[in-house]
Amino acid sequence: MKKAIFLDRDGTIIEEVDFLSKADEAVLFPFTIEALRLLSKAGFVFFVTTNQSGVARGYFGASAIAAIHAKIQGDLNKAGLSIESFHYCPHFPDDGCRCRKPSTGMIEEAIKNFDVDLGNSWTIGDKKLDIGMGFNAATKTALVCTGYGKEHALLLERKPDIVAENLLEAAKLIVSGG
Repeated sequence: MKKAIFLDRDGTIIEEVDFLSKADEAVLFPFTIEALRLLSKAGFVFFVTTNQSGVARGYFGASAIAAIHAKIQGDLNKAGLSIESFHYCPHFPDDGCRCRKPSTGMIEEAIKNFDVDLGNSWTIGDKKLDIGMGFNAATKTALVCTGYGKEHALLLERKPDIVAENLLEAAKLIVSGG
């Protein structure tokens, strides 16, 4: 079975841009590549899971999201890294869908074609919803303080396994055993 990292996108692997709609605005944090290299060497595969209500709001469409994800994948490929698949929820926050975090629909979709050991996998993000999805999927959880992380750390009723300054710090803690 594979160990997976379910990564939030905005504020976790790329810089936070409110309702990101242009691929050229998708900028990896300076530490993202090093963090993913550490995790990859430790045997993890990567999936991106992201709530994107901008689609429901009419701010951008699926083609904009595809272009953003292609840019991220291209930037990572240049460094010899890869995301297995990208998953997003295009719905409004109150639509009651199964895919919107903290529900586990995106994780369920991501692992359909992979033999993933959720108990040895991690969900990493900068929001309470990311951590909630990890709890609901029975993965380990890491809150990063980039993006909205510092604000959301104060909103958590349940403490994640790790609270880290950024993705690289979380990766170091994960590979060292926490």
